Amino acid sequence: MSDSETYPFGDVLRQFRGRARISQRELAELVDVHRNTVGGWERGDYLPAHADVLKLIEVLRLEGEDKNEFLHSRYGYLPVEAPAASSLWNVPFGRNPFFTGRMQLLSTLREQLTQNHRAALTQSQALTGLGGIGKTQTAIEYAYRYRDAYRAIFWVRAANHETLVADFVALAHLLELPGQDVPDQMLVVAAVKRWLEQHGDWLLLLDNADEPGLLLDFLPREGAGHMVLTTRAQATGRIASSLSVEKMEVAESMQFLLHRAKLLGVDEPLDNVSQIVRTQAQQIVQALDGLPLALDQAGAYIEEVGCSLSQYLTLYEQRRLDLFKRLSSLVSTDYPHTVASTWALSFEQVEQANPAAAELLRLCAFLDPDTIPEAIITEGVDYLGPILGPAAADPLLFNEAIQTLRRYSLVKRDPEAKLLNLHRLVQVVVRDGLDLETQRQWAERTVRAVSQAFPEVSFATWLRCEQCLPHARACAELVSKYLLNFPETARLLHQAGIYLRDRGLYEQAEPLLQQALAIRELDLGTLHPETAIILNDLGWLYYLHGKYEQAETLLQQALAIREQELGPFHPETATTLNNLGWLYIQESRYAQAEPLLQQALTIYEQGLGTLHPETATALNGLGWLYYLQGKYAQAEPLLQQGLATREQVLGPEHPDVGESLHNLASVGVKQGKYEQAEPLYQRALRIRERVLGPDHSFTALTLDNLGLLYRAQGKYKQAEPLHQRALAIFEQVLGPEHPDTAIALQYLANLYHMEGQYVRAQSLYERALTIFEQVLGPEHLRVAQCLHSLANLFAIQGQYEQAELLYQRALRIQEQSLGAEHPETVKVREDYTELLHTWQEKRPISG
Repeated sequence: MSDSETYPFGDVLRQFRGRARISQRELAELVDVHRNTVGGWERGDYLPAHADVLKLIEVLRLEGEDKNEFLHSRYGYLPVEAPAASSLWNVPFGRNPFFTGRMQLLSTLREQLTQNHRAALTQSQALTGLGGIGKTQTAIEYAYRYRDAYRAIFWVRAANHETLVADFVALAHLLELPGQDVPDQMLVVAAVKRWLEQHGDWLLLLDNADEPGLLLDFLPREGAGHMVLTTRAQATGRIASSLSVEKMEVAESMQFLLHRAKLLGVDEPLDNVSQIVRTQAQQIVQALDGLPLALDQAGAYIEEVGCSLSQYLTLYEQRRLDLFKRLSSLVSTDYPHTVASTWALSFEQVEQANPAAAELLRLCAFLDPDTIPEAIITEGVDYLGPILGPAAADPLLFNEAIQTLRRYSLVKRDPEAKLLNLHRLVQVVVRDGLDLETQRQWAERTVRAVSQAFPEVSFATWLRCEQCLPHARACAELVSKYLLNFPETARLLHQAGIYLRDRGLYEQAEPLLQQALAIRELDLGTLHPETAIILNDLGWLYYLHGKYEQAETLLQQALAIREQELGPFHPETATTLNNLGWLYIQESRYAQAEPLLQQALTIYEQGLGTLHPETATALNGLGWLYYLQGKYAQAEPLLQQGLATREQVLGPEHPDVGESLHNLASVGVKQGKYEQAEPLYQRALRIRERVLGPDHSFTALTLDNLGLLYRAQGKYKQAEPLHQRALAIFEQVLGPEHPDTAIALQYLANLYHMEGQYVRAQSLYERALTIFEQVLGPEHLRVAQCLHSLANLFAIQGQYEQAELLYQRALRIQEQSLGAEHPETVKVREDYTELLHTWQEKRPISG
């Protein structure tokens, strides 16, 4: 380049970078900036800070005239010497030796400030978040980490007008500005603003700017510096762009806690402590929900009193509010406040500014803290008391209440999804700050409001049920803790239990339905029709979960109540008849199942009509019974009628349609109609995977049966992954001892048998047989089917004596269960006869 000509900085940088054969990405990594930042420099969008200039000179290896040209293009003049980094500094806090993590936040903050170098307003960034979340500590760390990037770094207390004025006057003295001692302090403030506007490469940190509007009289209108605010307010308007400071991640929280407790060196990794210590640290972190101030208090307490992590956990469960109030004498930061005192002022200010907002916070304290549907509040207005109720009913007042809470970052709002959330420790401090009677009052209000919002369970309401489910679980804990007993309590637990049952989450559903039943029996008595509803639903859950004895007991109780109180021809009576019929099918008690299913169908057809979903359910049940009995000609029209009704009434994507398709396909397979059966199974599988989920037990049933179809067609390679996936789902969802798991084991064993993998097949058969015998009993039809398969395996390997015993036992059970002429019985007899014939041929002729 010519010495007499001056080029824009971007062109100069691009030429020197090209000469060094370094890409923009490589240069960004070497200088520790984002790739887009280098691109912005070269386009002339903005200029690098002085620290970045020095790094560029080093990386590009610029010396002599090249270095001078580079500096001249950046500054417009040639500096006599490099300016001293942060020679003007008034940060009143030392660097926190325990500061941990926040790397992405600090990087993003730096990137936002440097990328917007030329736009004065967009130089301002606000660190927003809850008190104690680490905003001030992040600002302090930023100041120290990037100290070399600025000529001046100023710290200003921005909590109110008085502290702002006082600290700006102090800056005037630091800068030795003319007129720093004039009586009119706003003139001094103006002088500082002018200095900021006329200089560059400065950083202004405004701490605790919880009322951003106060800053308007203090901020420079232009200039080439950076401003960082820390504020609880989520809305900062045009003053600054916002960066939300969130709770710490689990790993960095654990590291911070252990560092603070002096159980881990500052530079040591987590792996340097035992697994027990890591587990206990993780439990504390989860209890404190990653709040840095709470973790700092916990670590200080553990260090100060010398207790173990497990002892702290125990004490936290018993005395957590007392721990939150305790200020350690070994406080690790320059923030002399506890969790309780940090939020106490915010709570008081909320109470004074908007009592409805304070009550909204109390309600949220009793809900699950994450994703609180606003509908729980707006639809529960009748139960929320004289202050919150009217405010929740008025959209304007409701928005004002949320606005008040957002001003202190006590809640966050997702306006599109209409959801609120808050930190778990805010809940703890709010709840524990109430006396027992007030806690009980809000617990009751919460349960009533959630019950109002939780819909009657159906496929159409699953999405709403899923949104309300975490809060129903929270209410279940409130019910137990405060011994709540009123109709809305049983209703909420009942509906939540049904929803979990219908989604295949049986173990989670059971305690809710049991709790609902206990409340209903206490409230209405053991013989009330409302009690029978829960008995029926819990009995059906036990059936689905393979607990057949418990299922029969409850279903018989429900049937007796309904026949007595509602009459033998009531649709609810039919529901229990149908459920009991399905139970008897599962237990191979076909003779007992058939009249129950026929009676249920008759009641539905007469009481609800032929096009009702319940009628379709009864058709499906009776059709499935005939399928199992080998009466395929009788089964097929019933299943077809049920499918048509369900498609017409419920829609083609309803999970019940998936059931009908699955059952109709199964009949087709038995009839050898493979081409007709496959698309039915495929459609059933698509519905079940999409609606119920890929890991639902009903999805696994269709996977298994589609595998059977492929196996019957000799498509073993297609069948095996389906059987394996089904088995994995059953084991995970229903457990390794469930009958459906045993069926899946038997199906996979059958496939291995056909493929000649006899050792693998025998192992699975024997495991399945053990489950069937233990869970269903030694005389169950499933036992006979498994005995038959295992006998065939022994026979093909020439183990005739073992095979004979199994054939004999299987034949006896099947003749008793299905009758001598059932196709499956006939098949066992044929296989047994063939064994005897083969065995006879292979026996040596004596004499």
